Amino acid sequence: MRAMILAAGRGERMRPLTDHTPKPLLMAGGKPLIVWHIERLAAAGFRELVINHAHLGEKLVAALGDGSRWCVHIAWSAEPPGALETAGGIAQALPLLGDASFLVVNGDIWCDWDFHRAYQLAGRPAHLVMMDNPQHHAGGDFRLVGETLELANGGPTLTYCGIGIFSPAFFSAVPRGTAMKLRPLLDEAIPRAIVTGERHTGRWVDVGTPERLVALDRELS
Repeated sequence: MRAMILAAGRGERMRPLTDHTPKPLLMAGGKPLIVWHIERLAAAGFRELVINHAHLGEKLVAALGDGSRWCVHIAWSAEPPGALETAGGIAQALPLLGDASFLVVNGDIWCDWDFHRAYQLAGRPAHLVMMDNPQHHAGGDFRLVGETLELANGGPTLTYCGIGIFSPAFFSAVPRGTAMKLRPLLDEAIPRAIVTGERHTGRWVDVGTPERLVALDRELS
């Protein structure tokens, strides 16, 4: 099973920190955010990683190289300036991800979800890891009924935490090179009851502001 780390975003809310440093290379607890992911993926047995890049992508490549220092191999998926959003970036990288289910992790989060579990979820069209709604996203995203995700429709919701397992077919309708968010694909698929999910009750941080980065750095240090 392969894993993709999404690392192409501009990180507007993190400026000026991201004016000269890609957001996934910002430091927390003595190491770049993306390195926390790489180390945990390697510990869970992932050996083939795909990382996309756009803004300051050359710095990401220079910092991480081919991944050999972590006993993994990194394949790089370059995107145009402005990047391709989540679904567009995954569709662009499909030739590097192979024919089997793959794990996707946002590069700008910190989470202790057990990556070993991804192997048990292979074969599903889409499976999302959900969290209790944080203050900065109080409205949440979707309802979770058992293992099935449903559109909110006024009921209690959870927040997608940026970790999911997908089949390549889930992105087959997205033309390569097209910018597209993930949400429209999910909104179309969820009513067909093909998207599953689970609630994670551990630690998760969406490192979306300098203040959250400082707080995470203090916690990890």
